[in-house]
Amino acid sequence: MRNKYSILLLVLLTAVLLHTITGFAQDADNPTVFFTSDISPEGLQKVYEALNWTPGSSVAVKVSTGEPPNSNYLRPELIGEFVKGLNGTIVECNTAYGGSRSNSAMHKQVAADHGFTSFADFDLMDEEGEVEWPVSGGRRINRAIVGSHAENYTDWVILSHFKGHAMAGFGGAIKNVAIGMSSASGKVYVHTAGTRTSGGIWYSDQDAWLEAMGEMVSGVRDHVGAEHIIYINVMNRLSVDCDCDGNPAEPDIHDIGILASIDPVALDQACVDLVWQAEGNESLVRRIESLHGIHTLEHAEEIGLGSRTYNLVSID
Repeated sequence: MRNKYSILLLVLLTAVLLHTITGFAQDADNPTVFFTSDISPEGLQKVYEALNWTPGSSVAVKVSTGEPPNSNYLRPELIGEFVKGLNGTIVECNTAYGGSRSNSAMHKQVAADHGFTSFADFDLMDEEGEVEWPVSGGRRINRAIVGSHAENYTDWVILSHFKGHAMAGFGGAIKNVAIGMSSASGKVYVHTAGTRTSGGIWYSDQDAWLEAMGEMVSGVRDHVGAEHIIYINVMNRLSVDCDCDGNPAEPDIHDIGILASIDPVALDQACVDLVWQAEGNESLVRRIESLHGIHTLEHAEEIGLGSRTYNLVSID
């Protein structure tokens, strides 16, 4: 079985490398996405080090704490040593849709139950309110509404579990920032493409809210500085359902690897490309296509958040 997956991985990497080469490979300006098939603490550390990034003294590590009881959040056994090595603080915001993470007391308990407080401080960024950071150059939103504690950090590691999502098609680095860093009202604001900050998160214009996600991330990047933020996606437990789902569907795709970049668009695009090449991808591809998920990346590239063309570099 291991040999089968090794051969499949080689095929996947070859396909994606050809994608990045054909038509534009000679462009040295394409962002680099680093890849390892080693989904382990050592693999995570290695792919991070490939970025050659030096953070400051106040590092926020944005993860999803995961909805109980059975979501596919990134396990402490995988990320704990990495976060400790950064002297990082795990950061999150409350949800806008009920569940076990919609108020601070319950959310803190979930973080403890899921093991995050065993290796790092945990900061619920909107526990004491929210702040607004300007967004320019978009057509859906004009501000990012984030937890007020976001102001306490100089450097950011966006550590995401790449998977499907029932509203966005997929969730990766862009969604982890756009929804994950938003306060509860900020989540409504993004989900409704800037039309309101309270009420339900469902919105009739699918493309509009996907565009709002990219615009929110551009506001965060501009506020903290592009040099102060990096993005890592873990491609394991690739369910069609998000970590906000406490009972997600079992994955049809085997684990693929860990990817990292300073460009969130390139990173999420590389993950999508790997899904498109994976065996057993039918359900996840169908989910992404049915919700026009790729439009998130189309618009994000259009507004200058990043590039959908990239150079994939294996560090194995």
